[in-house]
This record gives sequence, structure tokens and C-alpha cells, in this order.
Amino acid sequence: MTTDISHRADIAAVVTEFYARAFADDLLGPVFIDVARMDLPAHLPIMCDFWETVLFRTGSYQRNALKLHVDLHRKEPLTDRHFERWLTLWCATIDDRHTGPKAELAKLQASRIAQSMLRRLAGGTGSEHHTIRAVADK
Repeated sequence: MTTDISHRADIAAVVTEFYARAFADDLLGPVFIDVARMDLPAHLPIMCDFWETVLFRTGSYQRNALKLHVDLHRKEPLTDRHFERWLTLWCATIDDRHTGPKAELAKLQASRIAQSMLRRLAGGTGSEHHTIRAVADK
């Protein structure tokens, strides 16, 4: 039986496993390895700060995630397929390791983040409500 995500060590294990899967993935691996040239040992603590802030509101993440993705998008356009695959791998990693409210929150927030990033990379706002309103106004 799996337990919920309850502390940073749980987050670190999820993040580490997720990136192992992402680096091995045919779609995401080349983006992380060849385009972003991600230094994984340096990146993992930053992602742990990010998810610790998302799940436990620690405030330990103080960077601009959007700017990093905008810069990457300029080098290699990030598409729905990239974000769908990212979300699929993230959710599968969570499901393989944890169950409970924080695990569900990690999946929900990942979905929201992916959708917001896609909207912003397309030149829109991060708000889903703006998108709905803009469509309704057409």
C-alpha cells in the first residue's frame, strides 16, 4: 500500500523518478538533454523547491518557471504533445509511488500548470477564465 506525499523526501523521490522517465522518453528526452541541456543534479533541488512550494506552501521556490519555458520554447517549440506527455509521465510517477490528497493535488496542479504554460507560450494569459471569456466573445 502506498502513502501520501508528506515531506520533501517524498517529493525528491518523485521528482528524481519522473526525470529518469522523462530523460528516457522519446519525445521529452531530446528536449531535456539536447535542447535544454539540463544539468540534472543542479535541477533536481530546484524542482523539489518548486513542488514543495506547490504542495506545502513553503515558499522555497523563488524563480520564474515561465521565463525558463519561454526561453526553451524559442529554441524548440513546445507543443500540446510535449505537455501532454509531461503530464502523463508525472501522473504515472505519482500513481506508482503515492495515493492521497497531496498526491492528487500534485497531479491536479501539474495539469493546471501545463495548461497555463501552453496558453502563455501561445501568447495568451495563464488564466483559464480569460480563455473561456475570449472564446465566448467571438
